[in-house]
Amino acid sequence: MAKNFIEELTWRGMIHDSMPGAEEHLLEKMRAAYVGIDPTADSLHIGHLVSIMMLRHFQRAGHKPVALLGGATGMIGDPSMKSQERNLLNEEELKHNQNAIKNQLSKFLNFDTEDENAAVLVNNYDWMKDFSFLEFIRDVGKHLTVNYMMAKDSVKKRLTGENAEGMSFTEFSYQLVQGYDFLHLYNNKEVTMQMGGSDQWGNITTGTELIRRVSGGKAFALTCPLITKADGTKFGKTEGGNIWLDPERTSPYEFYQYWVNTTDEDAERYIKIFTFLSKEEIDTLVAAHNEAPHLRQLQKKLAEIITITVHSEEDLKTAIAASNILFGKSTEEDLRSLSVKDFLAVFEGIPQATLSKDELKEGVGIIDALSAKTGFLESNGQARRELKGNAISVNKSKVKEDFTLTEEQLISDKFILLGKGKKNNYLIIVE
Repeated sequence: MAKNFIEELTWRGMIHDSMPGAEEHLLEKMRAAYVGIDPTADSLHIGHLVSIMMLRHFQRAGHKPVALLGGATGMIGDPSMKSQERNLLNEEELKHNQNAIKNQLSKFLNFDTEDENAAVLVNNYDWMKDFSFLEFIRDVGKHLTVNYMMAKDSVKKRLTGENAEGMSFTEFSYQLVQGYDFLHLYNNKEVTMQMGGSDQWGNITTGTELIRRVSGGKAFALTCPLITKADGTKFGKTEGGNIWLDPERTSPYEFYQYWVNTTDEDAERYIKIFTFLSKEEIDTLVAAHNEAPHLRQLQKKLAEIITITVHSEEDLKTAIAASNILFGKSTEEDLRSLSVKDFLAVFEGIPQATLSKDELKEGVGIIDALSAKTGFLESNGQARRELKGNAISVNKSKVKEDFTLTEEQLISDKFILLGKGKKNNYLIIVE
């Protein structure tokens, strides 16, 4: 093996629990392990990244990673994830989601079939869809007692305590279905390990137990800690919802901003989990960061690496340029390079006013644009003083009192950016 997988994950803080003997098992020869992914959306979000990084480390250590899309289990709803039950997806939606997710996974995993340890994508819907209910309870259900299934933390939490909501038979059967996936992959793909978040331990060990009872085989479970933020708020979420890998759902600028704005404490943990930098590289970076925390070297490096991996170098350049528009020196050209979505994301929360296209066709004097038409400045007198002091810019270029706004200044046929000094921005939206 090129690397000791367990050792690598341990120093990165990526192991919560593993079955005894897992390390020795992996050191013997190339093994196959899988991670389950819910395909109810056509994009992964950054909450999925930890288990994907585990698969990537697994492949880098010379083993074979298997990504399992839960086309069948995704229809049920996993009790360990709290939830209400899910909506059924039709086969067409599932296929679309599967293709989109595979494209995203291929940025992390090598699916090149030439290699012995090439990654494989499977969908449990393929082997569950023709399984009749009677066959399932006869061939799978009889092997595990209700006592065994009730003892799982994920089930106990739902059935006891103040907030006990109870659970449907459908959800109760989830661990059996997931356990059967492991058995199926063990028998058909020689998969001997399942990995996932620490909340999955119960479901994963149901699989190892099923393999022991049905096939007399030995399989292993390995889980990573659930990622949290130092302040206790949920990782991977903002007020606007999930941070998605799909640029249509979360723009590369917003994606970059999420990582660059992490706290020092979180950045130090995340850079071990979400990059492949070596221990030496990370130690050097952390030392440099601690000497000058205000430079945010750790956050910038983290954001840079993840943005390139998920998106591209070009997207990273655009994201940095967009960040500089608010906080650094930038030009009209930088403004014009932004998509409408990024433009609105960059200038979210700054004062806005609306002008009509007709007004702009006739031309709006800069003094009117600053005061009477928008109310950005309190009076024409203040507007004149700021203009005389060379403090006013239009689309990042300084202007004088005789300047007139016309359609020529429009960015994306919709915006004009006014500035006062270095830090005050005002946005005109033209409708």
